[in-house]
Amino acid sequence: MRYFNKTVLAFSVALLASACSDDNSNSDDVVDLPGEEHVGVSSAQSSSSWFQEAQQAIEEASAVEINNTPGAAKNVILFVGDGMGISTVTAARILAGQQEGLDGEEYQLSFEKMPFAGLVKTYNTNQQTPDSAGTMTALVTGVKTKAGVLSVAENVARGDCAASLDYPLTTAVELAEDLGKSTGIISTARITHATPAATYAKVPERGWEEAAPDGCTDIAAQLIEFAAGDGIDVVMGGGRRNFLPSDVTDIEGEAGRREDGRNLVDEWKTRYEDGVSNIAYVEESSAFAAVDASATDKLFGLFNSSHMEYEADRADDTAGEPSLSEMTAKGLEVLQKNEDGYFLMVESGRIDHGHHAGNAHRALTDAVEFAEAIQYAMDNTSAEDTLIIVTADHSHVMTIAGYPTRGNPILGKVIGNDSSGEAETAHALAEDGLPYTTLSYANGPGHSAGDSGVRLDLLSTDTAALDYQQDALIPMSSESHAGEDVGVWARGPGAHLVSGTNEQNFLFHVMARAGGLLGQ
Repeated sequence: MRYFNKTVLAFSVALLASACSDDNSNSDDVVDLPGEEHVGVSSAQSSSSWFQEAQQAIEEASAVEINNTPGAAKNVILFVGDGMGISTVTAARILAGQQEGLDGEEYQLSFEKMPFAGLVKTYNTNQQTPDSAGTMTALVTGVKTKAGVLSVAENVARGDCAASLDYPLTTAVELAEDLGKSTGIISTARITHATPAATYAKVPERGWEEAAPDGCTDIAAQLIEFAAGDGIDVVMGGGRRNFLPSDVTDIEGEAGRREDGRNLVDEWKTRYEDGVSNIAYVEESSAFAAVDASATDKLFGLFNSSHMEYEADRADDTAGEPSLSEMTAKGLEVLQKNEDGYFLMVESGRIDHGHHAGNAHRALTDAVEFAEAIQYAMDNTSAEDTLIIVTADHSHVMTIAGYPTRGNPILGKVIGNDSSGEAETAHALAEDGLPYTTLSYANGPGHSAGDSGVRLDLLSTDTAALDYQQDALIPMSSESHAGEDVGVWARGPGAHLVSGTNEQNFLFHVMARAGGLLGQ
């Protein structure tokens, strides 16, 4: 079956019907469609599966109810695909479809089936192409700010400890805790990395993960000392090293990085052991699987010294790690026990890292797993009382190009088609006489042309291999972010508000209004 974006199709088919109704009213080919008095389209149109399925999509889209009541969303879930630009969504869609034996282009990722979508402008106040600290701050505080700073106002210079203390920004997690809601933060990156850290920490330098100048508190310590409500209820991700002193090694033999002697894991246990009877701290997959969510009130999981593994490498982790969808499921089970509701942020942090490495395979595989986590949330929450927003903090410079034939492997080399639409038998060649891949980067470590300016011949190269780095136009040690708009998809109370093109900080206000976070 082919799948469609219902919102776009609603406008497209309506315009098509309007345009054709007058011009073709006397045509012998005019047919009556079910439920219509008279529609001026040809039999070739009305018999097309594309046309018929679009008509069905219109019916489904028309049945979507809009809930515009402030505070109608008892629960809010924010999914952030770090670096998941539009080209990443498209390529991940095709990859996921091809993994199921389809051509891929017609597939839809879980969140693409949501009834409302829009675009988000991602620039920071001081950068045209943004970083994750400033963008995530916009998402969770409603205020745009500089690159590199976390939940402090834009008038604070990066690295200015004293000024940051005077201009803090309140986050959605704090607001939810103060309302008695449960809260959760889940990421495949270090939990002290920019995106998850913006939800709870206020620092003028995103790099202060385990240490900060005198007068300021490092990011890891701010998580453990989080004062709003009764503290964050679910925290899962990587970054153990930032919570352990340098003389302590973790379950995988990696040493901590803290030079202040503090063991923040022990401090977390001490904080909650006296006041909360059911807490769980876990470091590997078997302990994670053994956690009884129904009997757990506080869950803290640190599954790697640094970032968690890419989804494609997860099975090879030394101690074992849960997937993003497994963490999402367990986290929701813990949070859903609160009758007052919850706020949950879930980040697929390593989409971004795969792109920085010029490695589309790992980036896209993580994006597909991200969609699986979202599917779990969609299946296990109600659109009547839960707002789900899916977006990205920024994009990347990956492109999809070269006129590959329909169904061509998205990680493969370009094969075109002939005038009848049949796939060619040979790879398409560039002006230099060499084959090229559908996916490439504008810059990055995959730059293959050396001093001679001659690209590598990919004819015998497996470009779908896990470690393959796509070719890049400009040589850089790390591929860069991109500055174009990213997508946003939503379901539940207030979801319609994401439509159109909006500033990134606008999404906070959608969540705050729908979730009553500002007392509305």
